Amino acid sequence: MSNTVPKILIVGGGYAGFYTAWKLEKLLGRNEAEVTLVDPLPYMTYQPFLPEVAAGEIEPRHVVVGLRRHLKRTTVIAGKVTGISHATKTATITPIAGDESFEQGYDQIVVTAGAVSRTFPIPGIADNAIGLKTIEEAVAIRDRLTSNFDKASVLPAGPERDRLLTVVVVGGGFAGIEVFAELRAYASSLLKFYPSLAFEDTHFHLIEAMGRIMPEVSQKTSEWVLADLAKKGAFVHLDTQVKGAVDGVVELSTGENLPTDLIIWTAGVMANPTVVRGSDLPVEERGRIRTRPDLRVGTDEEIVEGAWAAGDVSAVPDLSGGGVGGFCVPNAQHAVRQGKLMAKNLVAVLRGEKPKEYNHKNLGAVAGLGLYNGAFQSGNIALTGLIAWFAHRGYHGLAMPTWERKFRVIGDWMQNFLHGREVVTLEAVQKPRAAFEEFAARPRPAAPAADAPAPAEKKAEPVAAK
Repeated sequence: MSNTVPKILIVGGGYAGFYTAWKLEKLLGRNEAEVTLVDPLPYMTYQPFLPEVAAGEIEPRHVVVGLRRHLKRTTVIAGKVTGISHATKTATITPIAGDESFEQGYDQIVVTAGAVSRTFPIPGIADNAIGLKTIEEAVAIRDRLTSNFDKASVLPAGPERDRLLTVVVVGGGFAGIEVFAELRAYASSLLKFYPSLAFEDTHFHLIEAMGRIMPEVSQKTSEWVLADLAKKGAFVHLDTQVKGAVDGVVELSTGENLPTDLIIWTAGVMANPTVVRGSDLPVEERGRIRTRPDLRVGTDEEIVEGAWAAGDVSAVPDLSGGGVGGFCVPNAQHAVRQGKLMAKNLVAVLRGEKPKEYNHKNLGAVAGLGLYNGAFQSGNIALTGLIAWFAHRGYHGLAMPTWERKFRVIGDWMQNFLHGREVVTLEAVQKPRAAFEEFAARPRPAAPAADAPAPAEKKAEPVAAK
């Protein structure tokens, strides 16, 4: 590059990308490097709180971290990286506004584009289901369920009311179980506001293709969660697959059909395909960027100089020995720590020093299962119920980046303790101009032009007789 100041380009503003940029601002000296971050969204989402957002326990804006607000010395570009040519050290950026893509040069590239929901070509899923990877999805889930209670409350008992009050969650991992349990608790709390509806009118089903839920915890803890959900009137279908979801009817491999107005898909994630497929960086068999333990792209035998990766988009070897298939599992715990180490390693390389390897033993897994209920597993230590719920809130409250965000989230928890959940739906915000358009005065159509008078007929002159 012609500029003597190294240019660092960060692709993605999720956990790993945000923490890399945030830490770089603290470590880099003035004019030591230029840092640019590219993401189509202006914020980082703390995804472990999405189930609580969906259940009305946390205000949506409080679980996102504004990139421009907290990254003071980083240039933030609102767009997508749709191509990476590391051979020429250029990235193609498509901005969120306008049609023209442009090339951005760099000296060091950090790929932290995260993951997206992984789905299968099941009829109806793409048209009817919703994921749980973004704050917008969590808000839509809460609004849809709350709005469905409003609609069901004025309907007589029957198939349509049952459909509105039926929730189907696909996937029995942590995300699926948490949103399933939180929504079950949320629906129960709504009933006191709808005297025409009873607990028996609500139906919750979770579909899991494997023979157990939550593989991150022990079998005993998993069974406790199943029993706890059963006591709360929630049904878990193990060893069951979704065969179709056409017109809102979920067809199961057992032959059962579940008419529903809310299908939530949490059955796995995959590395961001837009970034991975559009780059010339090496990719492993699961579609993730091949990454070394020191977070540089490459293998033990070969280093791709100037390229780094972390988070869900990368295949980072798990040196602690606890990873699935020998790699770090895609979760926030690893992404945050990898982002912090990434910044340190980048600065070390710029200063001619040797980068360190990422070696972090998973601290365990903790899940919130509704107010005052949770599950925690760390090694052979397992906690359930109220104490696990405190562990869940304590861990994630501390892990939420920036003190400003921590205070907002804790404030939400305190408000809920004193006043209860917020149960108002804002589903109409998805069509904000509807009320205005309904009553807006419009110009009257122009009056048709008056018909011009027809020309007078010419009288025929008599023919003279010969």
